[in-house]
Amino acid sequence: MKVSIQRLNEAVHMEAVNESGATLQMDGTDEIGGINAGFRPMQMLLAAAGGCSAIDVVGILNKQRQNPEDLKIEVTGDRVNVDSYSEFKSIHIHFILTGNLDENKVARAIDLSINKYCSVSKTLEKTATITSSYEIIKNE
Repeated sequence: MKVSIQRLNEAVHMEAVNESGATLQMDGTDEIGGINAGFRPMQMLLAAAGGCSAIDVVGILNKQRQNPEDLKIEVTGDRVNVDSYSEFKSIHIHFILTGNLDENKVARAIDLSINKYCSVSKTLEKTATITSSYEIIKNE
């Protein structure tokens, strides 16, 4: 696995490119010279946790013949200062699924993702408590 990062301006606006050519823009806040033209690195960690779990949950549900029509995820994180840096002390992942889904299967898929399969969550749990919640919007 490899990601290359290129600086795009005189400050801290950067672009990451993966081996497949997909790109992601990163930047900093005004206070450090950024122009807010991309994700901040800590935001990328939250997005990675949500994205990793989304992939797991969809895969697990599909194997159980539960096919969500839509999936949205909201990820929030609280940080704490440690010496000269900050780290997440807690992360909450909220899943919003649409479709005629079995609630027990949804709960199990989310639990399996966060506590067993998602590499990002397993990495972040070393410093942060990771919790989750969900809601299912049923079709009428």
